[in-house]
Amino acid sequence: MLSCPFPISDYPYITMAHGGGGSLSKKLIDELISPVFSNPLLDQRNDGASFITPGDSLAFSTDSHVVSPIFFPGGDIGHLAICGTVNDIAMCGAQPSYLSVGFILEEGFPTNDLWKVLQSMKRTADDAKVQIVTGDTKVVEKGKGDGIYINTSGVGVIKCDPPPAPTRVQAGDVVILSGDIGRHGIAIMAAREGLELETTLKSDCALLNEAVMSLIDAGIELHCLRDLTRGGLASGVIEIMDTASLSMEIDESTVPISKSVRSVCEILGLDPFYTANEGRFIAIVPATKQDKALAALRSHPLGNDARIIGKVSSGDPGLVTVKTSIGTHRILTMLSGEQLPRIC
Repeated sequence: MLSCPFPISDYPYITMAHGGGGSLSKKLIDELISPVFSNPLLDQRNDGASFITPGDSLAFSTDSHVVSPIFFPGGDIGHLAICGTVNDIAMCGAQPSYLSVGFILEEGFPTNDLWKVLQSMKRTADDAKVQIVTGDTKVVEKGKGDGIYINTSGVGVIKCDPPPAPTRVQAGDVVILSGDIGRHGIAIMAAREGLELETTLKSDCALLNEAVMSLIDAGIELHCLRDLTRGGLASGVIEIMDTASLSMEIDESTVPISKSVRSVCEILGLDPFYTANEGRFIAIVPATKQDKALAALRSHPLGNDARIIGKVSSGDPGLVTVKTSIGTHRILTMLSGEQLPRIC
């Protein structure tokens, strides 16, 4: 474990002066943040990063992270911030390359906690094979924030032609889910509210780019990809069907849900179909490619429980129904509010 080069004993908490653009700002960036992410592009110390991608089509995404608590079973806000943007780029059928990071720190935030977050981000970026090449840090007065917020933006090179998009979905396509749903949202809620579960439920927060690349490398025609974050599986498929002007039926019996998640949802009256994930996605592919797509996805550790959960049809535009275990059907609708706030 690297030791922190910043004099935490002198500044155990973030102060307003750390965001003032003066010597303490420079010390925070030069001695704490920049050494963690050091690489040739970042070390140029420009306001932005310049790089060459001759002849490539690029995907670009940005995301902000306000999760509470910032450290939770299975991850932390730093790990989540890198995964969030890497996964968004991967859903465009692209291999992520470069990220920017913006920190908003609250006066009084423990410097040691910032160091832990930075180390987590570095490990996750290295695992994703991406470089953090530019960024920004601001400090707000105590009481005007909640410790730390992080924004990450990124670019990646598109690896499939044409890239996946909701408008490419066709009637007859099948829907493949990469794994069990609901663990991130329930893990965050349990940590936040101090719920005592029989077993520690860990977030599924994970990098999805390699799992997506396994599909692309197998030559699968990807009509649409979607990571199932806020709003869960239900919101993701409804949004896709609404854009595609098609309908979908999901077989509830095929959707994997862990016993712990199912139990908590039943007790609290939550629907796991709407509960957030940070390491799960769906791939919508032609039915003729379903076996090949399943085999490719199951070859990756994050896809070893991948299953076909539904099929697209030309019915009512935007309609998503679920065939229940007792043979009835229910309609999935968008949430009117947010089931669990501050989960990403």
